[in-house]
Formats: sequence, structure tokens, C-alpha cells
Amino acid sequence: MVFLSQLSGYILLIGFGVAMFLITYFFAHKNWKTKEGFLLANRKVGWILGGASIAASWIWAPALFISVQMAYQKGLAGIFWFTFPNIVALALFAFLAPKIRDLFPEGYTLPQYISQRLKSENVHKIYLFPYFFYQLMAVTVQVFVGGNLITLLTGIPLVIVMPALTIITLAYTLLSGMKASIVTDFVQIVTIYIIGLIIIPLLWTNVGGLHTLALGLHGIENVTNIFDPWVAFSFGIVSAIGLIAGCISDQQYWQRAFTIKREDLTKAFLFGAFLFGLVPIAMSLLGFFAAGLNTVVPVGTDVSMVGVQLVANVLPSWAIMLFVLMLLAGLTSTLDSGLMATSSLWVIDVLKSEGNVVKQGRLAMILISILGLAVAFAVTYIPGIGLTQLWWIFNTIAACVVVPTVLSLYWNKLSAKGVFWGVLVAFFAGIPFFVYGNIINNPFWVVGSSVFIIAISTLFCLIFAKSQGDKVCVTE
Repeated sequence: MVFLSQLSGYILLIGFGVAMFLITYFFAHKNWKTKEGFLLANRKVGWILGGASIAASWIWAPALFISVQMAYQKGLAGIFWFTFPNIVALALFAFLAPKIRDLFPEGYTLPQYISQRLKSENVHKIYLFPYFFYQLMAVTVQVFVGGNLITLLTGIPLVIVMPALTIITLAYTLLSGMKASIVTDFVQIVTIYIIGLIIIPLLWTNVGGLHTLALGLHGIENVTNIFDPWVAFSFGIVSAIGLIAGCISDQQYWQRAFTIKREDLTKAFLFGAFLFGLVPIAMSLLGFFAAGLNTVVPVGTDVSMVGVQLVANVLPSWAIMLFVLMLLAGLTSTLDSGLMATSSLWVIDVLKSEGNVVKQGRLAMILISILGLAVAFAVTYIPGIGLTQLWWIFNTIAACVVVPTVLSLYWNKLSAKGVFWGVLVAFFAGIPFFVYGNIINNPFWVVGSSVFIIAISTLFCLIFAKSQGDKVCVTE
């Protein structure tokens, strides 16, 4: 069922793209001529802009859609186990970001730091796979979800919408790099908040308010206990491991750790965690309302779209347009951050800063965009793969390196051998079982493999620990 005309969809896409490009041009086009300017906005970003950018970059498809789905299916228990680990993940950077800046003040990427810290090219290479893969999935998921959203509401074919979203984000990010991402992130999170303050009260009025909310607080699965043991086991453990590992293993946040002023890092990440947390909490209301109204998702539509379905059913066309604009702002904020993270990884860790850095960085953005778009199209036609599966799989791959990453900052006995074998075994022994567990929909396999990945990577780091540690200090 189509709720907006195709013309409305095209106007929305074109208008959004032009607005982001003009904002970038007027506020950020002078900061791209040097490597530090293009990749890190000259390391001069303050805590307000930085915190807004951190929050906006973490407000991606799961925050906008999985939050609604969990509230819809599992009620308060679902949204608790989704939101709390999300906030913790960002808040941890209030400690990690200042630490890495003290150890590696002129750094650019986390794999670059690992290479310098452990003096091992093999470990550096093994780190690059999950870090590049995470950015590929960041691009893929935003394009996949954004495309399905626009197609569901307007009927514009996916073959048009997904490339359009990719080109729009690529255009303004190519212009001036990290500064473009920071500035547009600020505009996008302000957009999310303003539209949310319009949509939520309007929706409250149209669906029956407190009565409907109360009916939906337990979700359609009627989970009456916010700390329900089964929800905590089957969803909470995997969610917590995946979210915390995903954030710590995401170059987007290490890039911001090197971009924001050193003295502002703690404030920026705590501010970002606060700004972010309000978004899934507010979005969860859509899930509660949908459960309270017994909203049914159309056959063939991913259940994560239940909030979109609700808004489209009860609100007027102008409100639906605003809602779509809000979701686009959230999706593209992560998409442009993924492009920038890829750019820094390519220039710093693959090319070793050789050649024209800005040109090569832009080329990396184009290549990851093409690859991400191709994967998004492939996923669209693979039955049984939705947003939840994509989200869990790439977060679990990120979990393979999370323990060595944290230990590298604080433990002076960490060895390259322990990291190399720990990550390798975690990946080849843990990931296949995790994927299989998702295929057969067995929570015991999924949870067990997630815990195994964390445990085995930790164990190898301990087994091959240096007998006498060196001072943890890295300089370029």
C-alpha cells in the first residue's frame, strides 16, 4: 500500500540532498585541503558540535527501527535491553577517547594505533578486516533500510531509491570530508529532535494516548517483566555484546576521538550518549502504540517497519513527509560517517598516507558506496535476511577485536601473538556458529557463540601475555 505519491518522494529526496549540499558548502567547504583538515577537521571540533555528531552517527537504522521493533514485540523489556547497552557503548568512550589521545596524540585510526602499539603488520592486517567490514555494513544497512522505507511509502522502485540515497550522501561528504560530516550531523540531529517533538504528540492524540500506550507496554509477546530472564538471555546478552563491541570496534568513533579537542572529549561523548538515548526511548513509543493497537505488518515487509506502518496509517500526508525526513536525517548521518571512516582507514592504513590524500580519500568513499549499494541489492533478494540479522552479524564480527582493543589501551603485557591468534580463532570458530544459530533461529547457539567470541579472544591474550610489560606509550 502506497501512502505518498512518487512525486512527493522525489521532492523529498531532491530537497534533502540539495539542503545538505548547500549547508556543507557554506559551513564546511574550506577545511579539506590538507590530510588533517579532510580527515579530522583539523582536530578543532568542540564538545557541542562533537557531541551532536557522536549522537547522530550512532542514530542509525537499528536505533530508528530495531528500537520500535523491540518495543512492539517485547515491550519494556525489549526497549530496555536495546537502549541501555547503546548508551553504555557511547559513554565508555568518555574514558577510551582521552586515553588514546594521550597515548597517540597525532593518530588517525584505531588500526594505526594497534600497528604502532604492537609493532606487528600481521595484527594490523587482521584488524583491518572487521574495521572495513563494519563500514561496509554501515553503508549497506542505511541504504537498504532507507530504500525500503521510501519504497514502502511512495512506491518509487528500489532500483532508483537506493542509488539516490547513496549519491545524495556521497555528494556532500566528498565536498569537504570530516567537517561536512560534523556540520551535517548537527543539522540532522536538530532535525530529528524538532520533527520528533511534532510527530510524537500528534501520534499520541491520534492513537488514543495513555490508554493505548498502557495496552502496548508488554508488547505483542506479552512480556510482563522488564527484566524477564528469557528476554535478557535471548536478546539482552547478544544485544549488549554486539552494541558495546560494535561501538568500540567502529572507526567512526575513534575518528571523532582524534577530531574533537582533547579537553572536550569526555564532555562530548557523555553529551552524545545523552542526546542519543532520548531517540530510541522516544521511538519506542511507536512500538508500544503499534502493540496496543494490534498493528499487523503487511506480508513481505520486515517487522522493523511497524512504526512506519503505524505512522502511515494514522497521520496525514504532511506528517508522514516530516516523519520520513526525520528518518532520512538519522540514516544519512551514519552513512556519511561511514564514508569518512572508510576514507581514513584507506588513506592511513592501506596507502600509508602516500600520494594525494584528499583525492585517494574521496576515491575510497566512492568505492565503498558502490560496494555497499551492491550488497544492499543482494540482501534485498535473499529471503530470511532482514535488519535484525544484518545488525547482529556485523556487530558480532566487531566483537572479535573488542577485548584486544581495550587491553591495548590499559594493559602493558598485551602481545601481538595473543591478539593475532585470539582474533583469528574467535572469527573462524565463533562466527560460523553465530550465523548458523541465526539461520536455525536458536538463541542458545546465538548467545553461546557470542560469549565464546569474547571469551576466546580474552583467553589467548592472557595465555600469550608478556612476562614483563612495557610502558603503554605510542607516538607517531
